[in-house]
Amino acid sequence: MQRMTRRGIQWLSAVADDPVMCRAHWADDPRRPYALPTGRLFDVVVMSQRLGMETFDQLVRREMPLGPVMMDRRAKQIGFLLSSKSRGRFTRLLSLETATPPEYRYLDAGSFVVVPGPMPMADDRHQWLRAPIRRPEASPLRTASLAVMFAAASALIERADRYGEQYPSPEAAGPEELERVNDRAQ
Repeated sequence: MQRMTRRGIQWLSAVADDPVMCRAHWADDPRRPYALPTGRLFDVVVMSQRLGMETFDQLVRREMPLGPVMMDRRAKQIGFLLSSKSRGRFTRLLSLETATPPEYRYLDAGSFVVVPGPMPMADDRHQWLRAPIRRPEASPLRTASLAVMFAAASALIERADRYGEQYPSPEAAGPEELERVNDRAQ
């Protein structure tokens, strides 16, 4: 969980219909979420929490370009903020990675998203995994890295699920399979 900086608050509130009201809302209670329109300064790619957390983890571990990322704990969804008007590039890059893209929603012009407050607590419904600290640079690399890692994380989860169905416990794999896996690990 992260907290927004003042510059992050300025950037994010600028997209509100009334930026002053948005900042006043957060000044009264920095934990409170706020609904903002998408498509002006940013778009949002929304995916399931399981897939989103794996995608986020892989992007961070590999130090790939990444913008703000938020989580809705109750809805079990993760939202990745991209530069506005990135839908075409994201869709095209994702289709290059996989013929059957995982399930996601793309929020751009005409949509709204509920963003966490600047200082959410650990048990709040809406939280920042990576809070805005300043205005993110418009970068096609962020869109590309999200599309690539989203497809890779989906394939990883799918393969892990298949393995779990085939071998529900270590004992079910049998000694030959365990030895083969151990040999590969060394």
